[in-house]
Amino acid sequence: MIKILIVEDDKSISNLIKINLSDEGYHCFCAYDGKEAADLLEKNIYDLVLLDVMLPKIDGYELLDYVLYMKIPVIFITAKTSTDDIIKALKLGADDYIKKPFQIGEIIARVEALLRRTGKLESKVLEILGIKIDLQSRTIIKDGKIVELTVKEYDLLIYLIQNKNIAIYRDKIYEKVWQEEFTGKTRTLDTHIQRLRKKLNLENNIKTVFRIGYKFEV
Repeated sequence: MIKILIVEDDKSISNLIKINLSDEGYHCFCAYDGKEAADLLEKNIYDLVLLDVMLPKIDGYELLDYVLYMKIPVIFITAKTSTDDIIKALKLGADDYIKKPFQIGEIIARVEALLRRTGKLESKVLEILGIKIDLQSRTIIKDGKIVELTVKEYDLLIYLIQNKNIAIYRDKIYEKVWQEEFTGKTRTLDTHIQRLRKKLNLENNIKTVFRIGYKFEV
């Protein structure tokens, strides 16, 4: 599994990045100052570092030398957004540079692009209950045949699998997959659950949990 170190002193930003990259299947670790990051880098091997510039104890530019010595790709994520700052970071050896404020989708895309360029991106394939899921091509294979899912059916399936054997509240599922507030007035979630059960023969695995929501039971 790809291991990513997030070096960011703002815990809310760090947690936002960690949650979303973890949802994409990456194994994420956080450091909140440069010294903590250096200690983690000494003890562990990472595939990528996401690095802020303005850090307590050891700043991002200084830490960059250490990361590059270990031959780990680096993406700066920082509020220092002038052209001079960007040029400095890239000349020092950073592989990419993301300005704050950012869209989380941009971070995910740039992380994937850099890992692909550096040959670190693994073939992400999940296999569960006779279903083979290629996370990069978003291809679903069941009994040797490709199963066509809509975008939301696919996203729903992945979210249920990521939380297998856990009863998840309906509003949490809806808000995570559809990225909007659940009002309780729509049957969209129920309809998609029914389609997944039918298309993938999961009637006995996607359980309805009374007064809560659904559980993918394995």
